[in-house]
Amino acid sequence: MSTKEQVLAALAEAEEAVSGERLARKLGLSRNAVWKAVDQLRREGYAIEAVTNRGYMLSAEVRPVTEAGIRAHLDQPLLGGSIEVYDEIDSTNRRAKAWAAMGAPDGAVVCARRQSNGRGRFTRPFHSPMNGGAYFTVILRPKQPADRAVMLTSMAAVAVARAVERMTGVEAKIKWVNDVYLNGRKVCGILSEAGLDFETGTLEYAAVGIGINTARQEFPEDIRDIATSMGNETGVDPDPSAVIAQVLNEMAGLLPQLGDGGFMREYRARSNVLGRRVTVLRGDERFPAVAVDIDAEGSLIVQTENGPEKLRSGEISIRMGE
Repeated sequence: MSTKEQVLAALAEAEEAVSGERLARKLGLSRNAVWKAVDQLRREGYAIEAVTNRGYMLSAEVRPVTEAGIRAHLDQPLLGGSIEVYDEIDSTNRRAKAWAAMGAPDGAVVCARRQSNGRGRFTRPFHSPMNGGAYFTVILRPKQPADRAVMLTSMAAVAVARAVERMTGVEAKIKWVNDVYLNGRKVCGILSEAGLDFETGTLEYAAVGIGINTARQEFPEDIRDIATSMGNETGVDPDPSAVIAQVLNEMAGLLPQLGDGGFMREYRARSNVLGRRVTVLRGDERFPAVAVDIDAEGSLIVQTENGPEKLRSGEISIRMGE
């Protein structure tokens, strides 16, 4: 970690103001190095208060993601063994895929405090402002056939829903296939991408990208009516490091069910789509349907005017109606 990152992590962990002398002693730095790091962090937008006769304190309104903060809340050894944290990156998925191709271990995690080119399914942009959310990608190496890759998204959606609900006290629902909702608005998007072993037809790796809006914020006009955050719904901004750790904890508990899809019962129970009218979007085609079921492989079964149809996530998307 750089000096700046060390100071930021120490301030994020501290529960009260800490003096520059104490920071320097703890981190093995000079007081001047600590002062320069604090000054740089402030210029980058971090709210660091200088409390008279006590030292520095990171404002409660800005709790940036840190490796130390994530590790402090992990309660399982399966995920998060290797963690990268970036101030800014174009896409955590893009970095994760490159890292996976170079041999990143199973369970490695890439996090960012801001994404300049965050994206969702069908290359749609994902709003990722500085310290506005928990933006991270988990690298997994499941020994599963390639056609089971869609189950990773379903598993991640259940993990996120559990974590968000646990931390907000608000019921979390899932919009097929990859969005988590609070009070009728989107709080999280998930994008799973995979590398394949063509000789065996199995997954070489999967990069499960997750973007959760955590901080209270004003959203851009084009998504203002459909997006929300954990902070907007509760009035309190959660620590995004704790949010990431809680999702990793939940995912670790669900991974053993990947083979038999045991989490699909909860995925269906949390659905905010089943029983509702939807509009199916497939290329230039649009047609109305009623969502009636989600099968064991994560496909959505809809009833159309021509009879039932099975929809796979990589081919279509839906818009919800009444």
